[in-house]
Amino acid sequence: MIEILSAERCISCNQCVRICPTNVFQEVENDIPIIARQSDCQTCFMCELYCPVDALYVTPNADGIEKVEESAVIEDRLLGSYRESVGWGKGRKSTASDDESFLVFRIARATN
Repeated sequence: MIEILSAERCISCNQCVRICPTNVFQEVENDIPIIARQSDCQTCFMCELYCPVDALYVTPNADGIEKVEESAVIEDRLLGSYRESVGWGKGRKSTASDDESFLVFRIARATN
């Protein structure tokens, strides 16, 4: 579930507003967007993935039962951690070539 939108990092590009498939964010004129409908978040990580400045943190816990403090997220280097793990962003190495999930389909096809 989306937990953090860092006001310090956000550049008001509204990528999160446009990319969210469940309309969780709301654009605010002359300000940063807000998390308007957090309970609608489906934990798809698209907002975190598309945020160009790593201003978002989506917790893998889709139930949102834990309280997440921005200071702890920053200290643990979790802002934009999903984006970093897949290698999106300037100076990062894509991890797509490390993904071997395609082997499941190759094996399935070979056994049919």
